[in-house]
Amino acid sequence: MITVSMVPAEYIDTCWSKISGFLDKAADYTYGRYKVDDIYDSITDYGYHLWVAYDNDEFKGAVVTNFMSYPQRKVLCMTFCGGENLAEWKTPMLELLQRFAWDTGCDGIEATARPGWAKVFQADGYKRNWVTFELPIQGAKHG
Repeated sequence: MITVSMVPAEYIDTCWSKISGFLDKAADYTYGRYKVDDIYDSITDYGYHLWVAYDNDEFKGAVVTNFMSYPQRKVLCMTFCGGENLAEWKTPMLELLQRFAWDTGCDGIEATARPGWAKVFQADGYKRNWVTFELPIQGAKHG
């Protein structure tokens, strides 16, 4: 049976080696914006939240969230998501994140992601609000 849970900050290191591979793959899709070590630092140093899905002792996935406060709204951002067999743990994870967002005074959950994620969340009430465009700058530093 799949269990989903937030990992308290003091226990991040106990599970990091088991879930960092999932987040490393997610970092690959940031196109040089993040490496997995940056994600770790975001959790341990900047107050981001780590959520895990597991079945007994086997980790299935991980999600990283943070709060974004706009002048008129507060949202929970799903910043990173990675794992295996997403269909097994997506629904309980999303339900937990929705409860957490509600309990912490958020108005919604948002994510910036590859277009394929639209299919993943289509049945969950996903609404496409905008598209992010990136214009490379000639001579800009690349990692």
